[in-house]
Amino acid sequence: MKEESAETAAETLLPDRAISPHPNLVTEAGLKALEQQLHQAREAYDATTSIEDVNERRRQGAIPLRDVRYLVERVRTADVMPAPASHDVVAFGSTVTYSRDDGRVQKYRIVGEDEADPKAGSISYVSPVARLLMGRAVGDFVSFGNGELEITAIE
Repeated sequence: MKEESAETAAETLLPDRAISPHPNLVTEAGLKALEQQLHQAREAYDATTSIEDVNERRRQGAIPLRDVRYLVERVRTADVMPAPASHDVVAFGSTVTYSRDDGRVQKYRIVGEDEADPKAGSISYVSPVARLLMGRAVGDFVSFGNGELEITAIE
C-alpha cells in the first residue's frame, strides 16, 4: 500500500469557491442553469469513484467535489425573482440598451451573479454598471467613469 505524499494531499484539499455576500437573486433560467451545473458536477464526481488508485481518485474528484459544495449552496439560497412587471424603469431581469459618450451602444440583461456573462449579453445586478442603471428610465443619463451613459431602451 502506498502512503499518500504531502504533495498529493495538497492537490486534493482545494479551498471552497467563494460565496458572494450579496443576496443570491436569480432568474428562473438562472436557477435551472445552477441545477444543471450541479447535476453535471455530481456526475463528474461520481465518475471518479471508479478510479482504483486512491490518490488519483482524490486528485480527479477534488474539483467536482468543490463545485458540488458551491452549487448546492447556491441552489439552496437562490431567490428566484419574477420578471419585471413593466419596462418603465430598469430592474432585475430587464434588458437595457444604453449609449456611451464615444458612440458605442451596449445592451445587457441584468441577472444574478452566477448567470452573468458579459460576452453573452448579461451582467450581474451587483456590477457597477447595473447598480447605476437600476431604477432609471429611458432618456436618463448616468455618470460612469469619465463619461456618461444614456439609457435608450428597456425591455
